[in-house]
Amino acid sequence: MSICYLGIGSNLGDRRGKIKEAVKKVNSLKNTKVLKFSRIIRSKPQGGPAGQPYYLNGVLKIRTALSPFTLLKNLKRIEKDLGRKKTVRYGPRTIDLDILLYGDNVIEKRNLTIPHPKIFRRDFVLKPLLEII
Repeated sequence: MSICYLGIGSNLGDRRGKIKEAVKKVNSLKNTKVLKFSRIIRSKPQGGPAGQPYYLNGVLKIRTALSPFTLLKNLKRIEKDLGRKKTVRYGPRTIDLDILLYGDNVIEKRNLTIPHPKIFRRDFVLKPLLEII
């Protein structure tokens, strides 16, 4: 079992509701348990099209036996189940789930980089992460 930290955010629709649904779905993944959930903070969109609504963001601490790649696959499925559609890069979304840290693993693959490459440049990730670490 590994301790992981996930970033979670939403800026479309019922943002708080989508975040709560996503937390429940993460907690229901096989061999996975949500241990802590940070406060939800409001943040401006970083990049992407102008005029996007503000985001609600937080961080989850989980324990999982899933591999990093299996966890990523499951997180992408949860995003899709909750209505996320791929549009423009950094565009608005119903839900966004990112693996920030996965134990002490360092992974640099085309579809997965751990630690998340922008973790220390985004206050909306760093503040909630520091709250629960």
